[in-house]
Amino acid sequence: MATKQQFALNEIRKSNPNFSKFRTLIESAFYQNNVVKKSNLQEMYDLAKEAKGVTVTDMGIFNAEMLGLEKDSKVLVYNSGSIVGRSAEARRIIGTYDVDEFNYSNLLSEAIYESSDKTFFHGETCVGSSKDFMAKAHLMIPETYAHQFYSWHLNFRHFSEEVIKEYYDSKEIDGEADIYIYVDPDWKHEDFPYGAAIIDPEHNCAAILGMKYFGELKKGTLTLYWAMATRHDFVACHGGQKRFLLEDDSVYTLSVFGLSGSGKSTITHYNHNDMFKDITVLHDDSFVINLVDGSSLAIEKTYFDKTQDYPTDSEDNKYLLMAINNGVTIDEEGRKVIVTEDIRNGNGRAIKSEFWSPNTISKIEEPVNAIVWLMKDPVLPPVLKINKPDLASLFGATLATKRTTAENLRKNSDLQEIVIEPYANPFRTYPLVKDYLGFKRLFEEHDVDCYVINTGHFLHKKIPPKVTLGIISDIVNRKCCFEKWGNFDQLEIMEIEGFIPDMNDKDYLRRLKDSILSRIDYIENANAARGRLNRLPLETIISLEKVLDKI
Repeated sequence: MATKQQFALNEIRKSNPNFSKFRTLIESAFYQNNVVKKSNLQEMYDLAKEAKGVTVTDMGIFNAEMLGLEKDSKVLVYNSGSIVGRSAEARRIIGTYDVDEFNYSNLLSEAIYESSDKTFFHGETCVGSSKDFMAKAHLMIPETYAHQFYSWHLNFRHFSEEVIKEYYDSKEIDGEADIYIYVDPDWKHEDFPYGAAIIDPEHNCAAILGMKYFGELKKGTLTLYWAMATRHDFVACHGGQKRFLLEDDSVYTLSVFGLSGSGKSTITHYNHNDMFKDITVLHDDSFVINLVDGSSLAIEKTYFDKTQDYPTDSEDNKYLLMAINNGVTIDEEGRKVIVTEDIRNGNGRAIKSEFWSPNTISKIEEPVNAIVWLMKDPVLPPVLKINKPDLASLFGATLATKRTTAENLRKNSDLQEIVIEPYANPFRTYPLVKDYLGFKRLFEEHDVDCYVINTGHFLHKKIPPKVTLGIISDIVNRKCCFEKWGNFDQLEIMEIEGFIPDMNDKDYLRRLKDSILSRIDYIENANAARGRLNRLPLETIISLEKVLDKI
């Protein structure tokens, strides 16, 4: 089996790196007499539909029996109050300069003690869809949140007989213990108005306190898996990946990286008007790439997708399992159905079953051919090609985009402001340089092509999805006509009518310089910051200065 749950007596030592103060606090709570273990998915569904505030719709679950549920099971709906997105401000990473393990352990110890009069559920899932890298994860959450307990088991892989066999046949991950996550959404503390997501990535554990949005459970679990994977020659990927079978029977694998709303799911699931012999999808949100052989592994089977673009009568809603932060109404036949399109609130979400994308696979054996950074930087044309490995990785490290409703932002936050989110992964808990070197290694050793695709506006003109999707098709078909961009040595552009940069326009050149300078400023500020979690090597600044000199 993959991760380790049980230890020999002579392994239970302070010197064992699998043990720590914080992890021991969390794991110990799982064995208290107020904790009840649940393993049957149907029982979890039955408990969830009886939880307070849950709506049982009249929308049936497609192929319910194949998922381990009864045939007449329905889509459930629940809502998490005013906060409907992830709260980055609540994150605390054990091991970083400003997070004292002793203080946060005391905070958690008191939280566990104060909640001992409540009944909790304990569940287990398999995180990772390929036998090459699977981890067992444990969740402890109050019984009153049975709907979130059920959702977590839907999102990852509950231990059915099939999954148990897969897990026990999977590769052992040397030196890694199981993932443990303690959750108490009812916790309150005056110093933590948004709650606290306290993560100990080195010891595969987390405590999520005072946070009711399900995305915190999902991303907390992924955060720990990604951190574990980076310790074993993988690079963490918050994006989508698909494999194309071309007319000559060759294979082309493409990965896209972007925040929610950047278009990564649309690109990942687009069928390209059936112009290819076959398309298989790894996942549209999370995976890892093996730095040794270039293969890629999926982490999840299901999809936690926005419902904003899927009206109630959309065929895609046939595959819903659970809807989160969506409305409910009565249709003409008197049935309770969901109200989507973010009418009720922003960032409406749903867990879709694996049947939504029947061409999904757990591993793409072939090395990735292209990596695409999805940005929303208005000075960038629809597509760039970067031909230098360090610069290719650097553009990922300084990925310029915009915030979305997937995040719980301050009231005065400007959703139009350009921000830098390295590799579109706000869930990283380890030094940024690890990702920089990892992606640089992919570009160098595996001859991976790198593209930047702007899915926002070029200057003041919106780049329509059909342009973006056409670019992807042309890249895969090798029909792109790239040419040298201005004076740049390692940047190429594909000229698209209506979106051609005017390199003689002084105002445009000023804005382009500002864009590069903002990246340099980001790196310099990160290198000067206390803790230096986002520190990058000097070569990154030198590379950007060379680009700046060519403008």
